[in-house]
This record gives sequence, C-alpha cells and structure tokens, in this order.
Amino acid sequence: MSRNAIRLAAGIAVFSIAAGSAFAANPKVGGAAMYEDKNIVENAVNSKDHTTLVAAVKAAGLVETLEGKGPFTVFAPTNEAFAALPKGTVDNLLKPENKAQLTKVLTCHVVAADAMSKTIEKMIKDDKGTHDVKTVGGCILKAKESMGKITLTDEMGGVAHVTIADVKQSNGVIHVIDKVLLPKM
Repeated sequence: MSRNAIRLAAGIAVFSIAAGSAFAANPKVGGAAMYEDKNIVENAVNSKDHTTLVAAVKAAGLVETLEGKGPFTVFAPTNEAFAALPKGTVDNLLKPENKAQLTKVLTCHVVAADAMSKTIEKMIKDDKGTHDVKTVGGCILKAKESMGKITLTDEMGGVAHVTIADVKQSNGVIHVIDKVLLPKM
C-alpha cells in the first residue's frame, strides 16, 4: 500500500470515528432502541418499561395526538411509577367512565414544545432555581435541578426524577421519569 493510500485510509478512519461520536445514538429505553425518525407513540410501544403508559394513552384516546406533528415534550412515567400509585388507581383510571380523569393525568405529562434537558436547565437557572412548566393539561409543574438531575414537582407535591433525558423523537422528545405526575383534582 502506498503512503498516500495509508494516509487516506487513516484520514477516513479518523473522520468516521469523529462523525460517529458527533451523532450519538438515542439511549435505549425499556430495552428498546429509540429512533429519531419515529414519533412518540411508535417508539413508546417498543419500551417494555412503558406498557402501562401506552395502555393509558390508548384508553384516553391520545394516540393520534401523540403521533401528530408536535412538537411535544413527554415526561414518561415507567411501569414502576404507575405501580407505586395506591392499589387499584391504574385499573380505576383505565375504566371508560374515568376517561376524562385519565386524560387529565396524562396531559399533565405533556408540554407543547421540544424541550431538551439543556433548555430546561437554562430555564431553571434563569428563574433562579425553579421554573414553572405549563402542561397541555393545564397543570403547572415545578422544574428544579438537583445534583445534575432534573426533578419535577406536581400539583400534589409529588416529586419525579428524570432518569433518562433527551430521547429524541420525530415530533419532540421524551424524558423518562420515576413517578406519575398528578394534577389537583
């Protein structure tokens, strides 16, 4: 191999490594790859950690909305977060006669914006430690930063921690959280 060919091959290898790190892949969520070219619902259905959330979104009739153009920021509670609610709460919310209440709970996890964690952190800093986040459900969440992690306090005083941030979607972003955010009822 000539010297020029070796230099060219080395240059391509360096470029490939640099390009690969510049375009980091989305984190896996619930053991599933999350794809930036898929919408929130298309990705969420593949996460084994979000089966309760997906069932709730379907029961509330929000699938079409969350497949829409957006942009949306979804704070996505895990199955464990739903399981931590008082016994019977999820089953009760999933009943057809409680659709309005379920919709209110779910829409208090959605913001009509594409807010990556750096944007949220800047808003928290600009607001001197606490930023009010208005959701599409009309809830006001209190965003704070604690030890490099974003927390959200709901209207009932419950605190959720963002456990996986910045999961890019074609119509916004998902931040996985460890608690279901509850509105004042």
